[in-house]
Parts: sequence; C-alpha cells; structure tokens
Amino acid sequence: MKTLEFLLLGKNEAIMAILLRLVNAYEDWNAVAFSSETEAQDYFQNHKIDVVLLSSGIEDHVEKEFTLFCLKQQPDVEVIEHFGGGSGLLKSEILHRLHLKGKI
Repeated sequence: MKTLEFLLLGKNEAIMAILLRLVNAYEDWNAVAFSSETEAQDYFQNHKIDVVLLSSGIEDHVEKEFTLFCLKQQPDVEVIEHFGGGSGLLKSEILHRLHLKGKI
C-alpha cells in the first residue's frame, strides 16, 4: 500500500499535536500540521496530498474557502472535518471515506 499523505489544519495546538501523533503512528500514513491557512495553502500547492483533515477552531468561511481551494488544486483530495472522537474513530472515518471513493 502506498503512503497516504495528510495535511492537518486547525487552530487548537493541543488537539493538532494529538492528531499529528495519531496520524503519524500508522506506518503508511504521513502528516504535516498547520494552524495558518496561508502556510497550509503554500504547502498544499507544492505537495501531493491524499487527505486534508480540518480540525477545530477554523471559522466557517475559512473552512469553505480552504476546501474549495484544495479541491480546485487537487480534485482527488479527500477533505474531512474531524473534531474529536479518539484514534479508532479517526482511522475508521478516514478509511471509510477512502473506501467509499474507491481509493483503498
């Protein structure tokens, strides 16, 4: 299986640190995290991303704009809102979405 590349965007540093640790705990998952939409967009434009995880603290209009930006740049990217629920739920949420889209 290929390594899945993740971009995490959120404003709560403690939650972002946990998400980053949880995602990177899986052997074929690799994540980078950002609290700045601008920095996340710059990174996104220069890297192939499979999954964008949107976490807490992002304003609604920013979330919508960032989602549209991602889908315009990389139409195959999966954008998932994740606001908690533990590592088992996180992995299930991601794998379910990728399965529905025929990506795994």
